[in-house]
Amino acid sequence: MKEQTKKQNNKKEKVEKVKKVNRRKKKEKKKNNPKFFKGVRTEMANVTWPSKKNMIKYSLATIEFIIFFAIYFFLITTIFAYIRTVLV
Repeated sequence: MKEQTKKQNNKKEKVEKVKKVNRRKKKEKKKNNPKFFKGVRTEMANVTWPSKKNMIKYSLATIEFIIFFAIYFFLITTIFAYIRTVLV
């Protein structure tokens, strides 16, 4: 009987310790938020953004790439569907 109460007390103590650690971590996270945003601001200042001309060029290349592969997969699917209907 005494052993069970000791085990229960030990479990309760461990749970309390974990809760204390979690509370401490939450407080530390709240303190670190301003540092995080300062870091984000400095990193964003170091980013080299593309010019309007380059952005248009990259966008057109992406659209061409998408159209090419859409046509490619359409043709492949159509060819296999035709072959399947001819063979069956």
